[in-house]
Amino acid sequence: MALSSIPSVSLRAATLMDAALLAEWDRQPHVIACSSDDPETEVAFGGIEWAEEITDSAHDSHYVIAEVDSQPVGVMQVCDPHTEPTHYWGEIEPGLRAIDIWIGPPEWLDRGVGTQMMRQMIDRCFAEAGVTAIVIDPLNTNVRAHRFYRRLGFRVIERRMFEDDDCLVMRLEKTDWIPAK
Repeated sequence: MALSSIPSVSLRAATLMDAALLAEWDRQPHVIACSSDDPETEVAFGGIEWAEEITDSAHDSHYVIAEVDSQPVGVMQVCDPHTEPTHYWGEIEPGLRAIDIWIGPPEWLDRGVGTQMMRQMIDRCFAEAGVTAIVIDPLNTNVRAHRFYRRLGFRVIERRMFEDDDCLVMRLEKTDWIPAK
């Protein structure tokens, strides 16, 4: 893809006004496929109640909407896996951030949006004092995501079960990251 054809992405905090759109995106087949290996799954992420999720977001976990020309195209959850209240990551050292990312409308897949989203968020995370690495946990079967994250510099740490999800834990060290110019 030519650099000039890659749309410019901006990030903003998710608000309650985004809840219905996020619920709609959770029914998209490509979003479901990134959240579960169960072919019977009809909604991603166990049917999150988005209004509640956004309202309950705290400093250690928040959602960010990606936009192109003021149109929402994707979302990221960013959390401190050491302090987030569900202890999803189990025992994990401080100084980390965990990122989940998904593109909502299928027409925005494979257009460079996800790369811009991640690069901007990685830069933000590493700009925070004390953050030394970022972890992610794509499904083990999501080989497209594995390639995407490797291109950004993430390295495989381990294969791990998170509840019923067979995931590949990947990590990017701050010392390995080259910030955007």
